[in-house]
Amino acid sequence: MSTRTPKLTPFSYAVLVLVGEGGAGAHDLVRMMREGQHAIWTASASQWYAEPKRLAELGLLQAERTPGRTHERTHYTLTDAGRAALREWLAQPSAFTRIQCEPIVRLLAAEYVDPEVLERSLAALRAPIAESHAALDKAEAVARELPHRQRVLTINHRLARRILDAHSAWLDEAEAELRDAAARRR
Repeated sequence: MSTRTPKLTPFSYAVLVLVGEGGAGAHDLVRMMREGQHAIWTASASQWYAEPKRLAELGLLQAERTPGRTHERTHYTLTDAGRAALREWLAQPSAFTRIQCEPIVRLLAAEYVDPEVLERSLAALRAPIAESHAALDKAEAVARELPHRQRVLTINHRLARRILDAHSAWLDEAEAELRDAAARRR
């Protein structure tokens, strides 16, 4: 990154990309985050409101007040400096995604609880996995309405499905191990 470019995080770039050429309000970013929670940073809603404001102060987004349903909203669009920051970032080598997965740590702690207890705890993952599959179904329908991003969104959705499938397969394996451990204890 050049010395002219302000300090940006991967989250900053996610905001710039999601604002894109069509622009977006912070409320739009929060909606995108909630609908695409499997693929986008799960930062709090307040962060999705604060980061565009910070990027506007840095001159990477332009902020404009526009009418909303109940009150004025701020609509952000990319500036030339924002596009330049994105081009510079995109030219850099991609970092491998960090994987932070609480269920893995829970399974590692299996020795501290009866296997049945941990199996029930991990089984709670089935509902969010199913919800994420449903969210992907909706996201795929929305992608058809975004022709300029449809192809790349489709690739990202396939990755998200593979990740969900991997979580399901891991969960099947973990549950089988916990059932075996319970049987060995009897």
